[in-house]
Amino acid sequence: MEQSEDRILVQELAALGAVSGGSGRLTGLVARLLKKNAHEIDLVVPLPFDDAVQRVVGVLEGAGRSGRPAHVESGRDHEMIRVVAGGGAGGMNPVVVTALTRGTGNRTEVTLRAAAKEGLIKQRAGEKTAARIAELLSR
Repeated sequence: MEQSEDRILVQELAALGAVSGGSGRLTGLVARLLKKNAHEIDLVVPLPFDDAVQRVVGVLEGAGRSGRPAHVESGRDHEMIRVVAGGGAGGMNPVVVTALTRGTGNRTEVTLRAAAKEGLIKQRAGEKTAARIAELLSR
């Protein structure tokens, strides 16, 4: 069952709060109130669908937090790949990155979305992470 971006971000921020010696519950409650910075980029990968999906999974797993594989959901004519990456200052802000791929012939359309919670200091982690991963996919 797919979790929403907001739920994943709240869980990740609560876990960071608990690890850093704070209250994970309190951090989770505050995280629910924070605004979300999300950005989408549409790309065309000049590869057949199966090859493009492997490429996207590889790039997202490389960008994700170590030890966590990408979450992949298959459909009839599309794949959704999701990973939690680090963004912002020092890569500490969790960013949920979702790629939706649709194949047509020898090219595959990829919609890349990155979302992160924003605190008082706007880091635009969602926008920056989406741009970074789009650049990696375009190579």
